[in-house]
Amino acid sequence: MPTTPSHARNLRSASPRFAGWVAAFCGLALAWGAVPAAAQGKLEAQYEASLSGIPVGKGGWNIDIQDDVFSAAAAGGTSGLLKSFTGGSGTGASQGRVVNGALVATGYQASTTTQKKTEEIRITLDKGNVKDFAILPEPPVDPDRIVVTDAHRRGVWDPMTASLLRVPGTGDPVSPEACHNSAPVFDGRMRYELKLDFKRMETVKAEKGYKGPVVVCSLYFVPVAGYIPDRPVIKYLAAQRNIEIAFAPIAGTRILVPFWLKVPTPLGPAMLEATSFITTAQPPRVAKTQ
Repeated sequence: MPTTPSHARNLRSASPRFAGWVAAFCGLALAWGAVPAAAQGKLEAQYEASLSGIPVGKGGWNIDIQDDVFSAAAAGGTSGLLKSFTGGSGTGASQGRVVNGALVATGYQASTTTQKKTEEIRITLDKGNVKDFAILPEPPVDPDRIVVTDAHRRGVWDPMTASLLRVPGTGDPVSPEACHNSAPVFDGRMRYELKLDFKRMETVKAEKGYKGPVVVCSLYFVPVAGYIPDRPVIKYLAAQRNIEIAFAPIAGTRILVPFWLKVPTPLGPAMLEATSFITTAQPPRVAKTQ
């Protein structure tokens, strides 16, 4: 759909708010509960973000699960009309060990750049507990922000490791059981819960790569600490009951990752969707013998 002058005016007048919407709903897509892996696999994916059908951003996501280590990395930014007046970009990455089949993150890094500033977040973890974290430059203290305590930083996932959702059992992992899940997440600033409920099954076809079933879940965002209660985007997302997320599999594993995410906004439906989703199974490494 071509952008009309009225679309341009609406986006321009709402651009500061929309930058927050894009960051929020893309963040939801990358913040889901990671639990034990089942095998080794790789994902190379490209995503496009849109608002009311208008492209506003692009990004890439690579995941590599090996026998004993894993890594995940994402990068993206605004594009098209939005880039001309609210340009921004960001990267995120995590790495860790695979212990008894579980993905155990040891580090997380994220960087966001806008026309006004660049911010970096670093988190060091030990068995799900935050050992250290920093935001650079250090943000000013806001008395309205709910304090994150040490207890809030125990038993959590970082946003990138939390992008991997495992379905236990031996049947098809792309099933309603995948939506029987919840996740505690700490992103360096905020502690929140993400909860799923099964919605339906669908079939998708990426422009390149994956063609097959996805499981669609309702997604609920529950802020816990580190947020400002009166901030409109937080209040809106916490009240939403119509956010949907679709999960597709990484070949050779029981791990699912988001294929698309749909979030209603006051400016129209926002969507993050894979245009390329190339996933391959990796055989376990065979120990060398003398």
